[in-house]
Amino acid sequence: MSSNPWIEYLKTIDSPTLCNGIEQLKLRSREAGFTPVQIRCIFPEFGRMCGYAVTAHVETVTRMEPFDISGFLELYRAVEASPKPAVIAFQEVGGFPDLAAHCGEVMGTIFTRLGAVGLVSDCAIRDIPEVRALRFQYFARGAVASHANFRIVRTGLPIQVLGMPIHPGDILHGDENGLCSVPAGVEESLPAAVEQVRAREGKLMEFVRGSQFTIDGIRGVVE
Repeated sequence: MSSNPWIEYLKTIDSPTLCNGIEQLKLRSREAGFTPVQIRCIFPEFGRMCGYAVTAHVETVTRMEPFDISGFLELYRAVEASPKPAVIAFQEVGGFPDLAAHCGEVMGTIFTRLGAVGLVSDCAIRDIPEVRALRFQYFARGAVASHANFRIVRTGLPIQVLGMPIHPGDILHGDENGLCSVPAGVEESLPAAVEQVRAREGKLMEFVRGSQFTIDGIRGVVE
């Protein structure tokens, strides 16, 4: 368990309720701040993932430059230096995003040793049984068998995962519903917004399940 109270609080919220609470703060447009349907939680049985983004551009297939271990070491140092828990976030910058895996058992083991709890990729991952045993979470489009010519291009810069911007240090939150980012500076305002969402939805559901339910009555409950 994380010793970070803010992270632990965020993990008490499911991602739809969190997104609805963030909407109340009017800090971004409603279609921003979450990944599309292609990004799915690979291990929903693990529950909610929440941590600080460590970002990198990766390139897996086109061999624009020769392999260099120094890129991986730079990434590992960034994970080590990150606030904890860390979440790795990868954007593919090569031309074949469907063809290769961005993480497997070896990298997952290293990331776990360095204090990361999961990885977000706009491509694929692999070694599903082994990484499940690590309890290291994956958010990705699916799995493939090979890493092809995988290399780390650069670390610690703004990226986007299928349109969702991620900056180094952003808080990423995900569960079986999907993945979203949490705006900075909302520690004081977000809890009240979340409780407002829960209270409003609870009131509506109580009405719908009760003996006084009518379709016309919905208007009076939600307005």
